[in-house]
Amino acid sequence: MFKRMFKSFFVLLFIALLNPFFVSAQEVYCNGAAGIVLDVETGRVLYEKNIHQELPMASTTKIMTALLAIERIPLDQQVKIHPEAVGVEGSSIYLKANEKVNIIDLLYGLMLRSGNDAATAIAYEVSGSVEDFSQLMNQRAKEIGAKNTNFMNPHGLHHQEHYTTAYDLSMITRAALRNPTFKKIVNTKFWLADREDYKHFSNKNKILSICEGGDGVKIGFTKKAGRCLVASATRNDMQFIAITLNDGDWFNTAKNLLDYHFESYKPYEVFKEGELVKGISVKNGEKMTAQLKASKKLVVPIKDGEAERIISIIDVQEPLYAPLMKNQRVGRILTYLDGNLINITDLTTDEDINKLSIKGKVLRFMNLR
Repeated sequence: MFKRMFKSFFVLLFIALLNPFFVSAQEVYCNGAAGIVLDVETGRVLYEKNIHQELPMASTTKIMTALLAIERIPLDQQVKIHPEAVGVEGSSIYLKANEKVNIIDLLYGLMLRSGNDAATAIAYEVSGSVEDFSQLMNQRAKEIGAKNTNFMNPHGLHHQEHYTTAYDLSMITRAALRNPTFKKIVNTKFWLADREDYKHFSNKNKILSICEGGDGVKIGFTKKAGRCLVASATRNDMQFIAITLNDGDWFNTAKNLLDYHFESYKPYEVFKEGELVKGISVKNGEKMTAQLKASKKLVVPIKDGEAERIISIIDVQEPLYAPLMKNQRVGRILTYLDGNLINITDLTTDEDINKLSIKGKVLRFMNLR
């Protein structure tokens, strides 16, 4: 018995020495009170620990704040800083009352330096008050599917009724990462703001440096919430989110979770962007058949043996009616794994199809065209 255990230890040690990114199954454990690993493309949960437990989230709150700001304020707009945003406790970018700041600089100050004053300034600019902005945050959270989350402020300073779950936070982050501006901001290590004072913003998120492919997202800390981390990384056409809440070893936990799941799951390309998937009849068109294509590439993370359990179903009303424009959305591709819906991709036309003229209809009726 002892000899077998001794031999197994050296086998694992040998593999780890050969591959510095190897993490054994025994080491993959979330040290936080709750944690999750989620695939951004499909929303598939790859790892979970207490994912529906309601917990404070500290400054990971600002993921929602940033998303709403990007959705609601033009990026070239200047914001006049409301006096109530000045001197907010905790992390700060040292805003001054009535200072004019570009919204893009506020966003970088919010996400890289975790400025609580930047969060408050955004709340006043979008909604006129922290209270009204918090209601907007809660409304947007429900739209995303975060049903066990309640925001009381835009920054994450402790409030008894301010909470989320690891699952909800992953869904909010997934929605945010689908926004190109948000994705770019959280993947930035350094930003020079257009200000006279305090304009050098370096990113506090070490995941960008210590994790292969690390590209986001947000750290947070309060005494009540502990250390909270939403991390993301992209490898082999897959982007995973790893979250750990109330975790003293937050960066190592997130890195290990990401490394292990990138090692365990391989990318499976279901279809390519622009791949023709179906021909469908067209009424009253110069062409009688329209070729339909996938609007974007779909890559699904899978384990061995799962590929044959993926099914894609085309959902489109037939026939189509001319005129049709190239890239017009006409249906959907529904992709399932083990009977569970994991992705919906738009189905679009591959070319323009003009409406048939009266002359053309006559010729077609006479089989001359």
